[in-house]
Amino acid sequence: MKFKKNILCIGAGYVGGPTMAMIASKCPDYRVTVVDINPERINAWNSHDLPVYEPGLDKIIKKTRGKNLFFSNNIEKAITENDIIFVSVHTPTKTFGEGAGKAPDLQYWEKTARQILENSKSSKIVIEKSTLPVKTAAAMEKILAPAKGKIKFEVLSNPEFLAEGTAIKDLENPDRVLIGSRDTKNGLKARQELVNIYSRWVPKEKIITTNIWSSELSKLVSNAFLAQRVSSINSISALCEKTEADVSEVAKAVGMDSRIGSKFLQAGIGFGGSCFKKDILHLAYLCEYYGLPEVAAYWESVVKMNEYQQQRFITNILGSMFNTLAGKRICVFGFAFKANTGDTRESPATYITRKLLAEQALVTISDPKALKNAALDLADIDENVKYEEDPYKAVAGCHAIAILTDWNIYRNLDFRKIYKSMIKPAFLFDGRNIVDHAKCFKIGFNVYPIGKPAMSHFKTTQKANSNSR
Repeated sequence: MKFKKNILCIGAGYVGGPTMAMIASKCPDYRVTVVDINPERINAWNSHDLPVYEPGLDKIIKKTRGKNLFFSNNIEKAITENDIIFVSVHTPTKTFGEGAGKAPDLQYWEKTARQILENSKSSKIVIEKSTLPVKTAAAMEKILAPAKGKIKFEVLSNPEFLAEGTAIKDLENPDRVLIGSRDTKNGLKARQELVNIYSRWVPKEKIITTNIWSSELSKLVSNAFLAQRVSSINSISALCEKTEADVSEVAKAVGMDSRIGSKFLQAGIGFGGSCFKKDILHLAYLCEYYGLPEVAAYWESVVKMNEYQQQRFITNILGSMFNTLAGKRICVFGFAFKANTGDTRESPATYITRKLLAEQALVTISDPKALKNAALDLADIDENVKYEEDPYKAVAGCHAIAILTDWNIYRNLDFRKIYKSMIKPAFLFDGRNIVDHAKCFKIGFNVYPIGKPAMSHFKTTQKANSNSR
């Protein structure tokens, strides 16, 4: 079969794989190839055990793989054969040198750019899919500038706005598709090529075209604003616990204001994942670079509040369980950073579990999809960790439960059965506010939600309120 277009994506991770699968599904007359330097990852994409868990992804892969969607580790050959190249490589935060802890590490991105230059025998459109700082496209253009003869490159920005757990829905029916380009004749022509691809299934009014710098910045700002809302409601949850207010009631009242809206106002133990913290730190570093320290400090405070929320959760567990966790078994429900994904990158569960272990607790972790990644994340200290997918088996003989991921399975568990299998007094720390707290308290649990009054069976001496009315 002769294909109308040959599209390549360099990087077969959480963004590259699902995005290219959707393009292949919606454009059966296009040949789509995904390459990666990691042969194990490519082998997984070619198997029944995909390296990425996303609801609905396996169906799309089965429909397209081997027909017009192909996974390979022959990067050089793929670059030569394709004229539209998406770059979706890892851009972690630097751990060394200038900007360590904030600036993006662009070494993998630069190596990819040089590979494209070295293996290109024809002109190409190169599309930034990774989250990158503003002006990175200019650096890409400089790397590609020495191309020989008539070979020319046009660089576009097409940031992803996927939420893990709903990535397939986000790809099939996106809020918007953003495409940035140079405002030159060739830049606008290249931009239209990409618009034509997405127009195969995305309404034209949802395809936004901008200059390339606005596109690059929009991705960072979108994630920063979402994370800011999470940190904002979590800061209020701390105040709610001190004043006996209910953060869910506060969030509902605030969210009904049409100027604010209700999304991302669910209090919990904080955000995780590969994007929020990394992108906020990149944004803060960018502000510092351009001489805006006050702006940088503002965005850094969003990350600090997220870290504070996790520290607060641990402090609450320790204080509620008589200020010692040594030898006590804690069952962690959920290790993924959010439901419907196996991704544990920057998961609050990692920090919280390590703190529990530091207090000499014995930890059993249960999660429907993330146990393999959890074991990798804790490989250096897992002598006191057990892994058990079945939550009923995991919780038997435990002193406490800590709910760290909002999987639906945990909402509907038989907590009466669970209570009977636990050591008494039994504690329930709901870090996602997803279970029926009153019901669990009635069963016998000592219940500690986020941003709501604790429900304890212990008799406490209440201090008289000197300001009583």
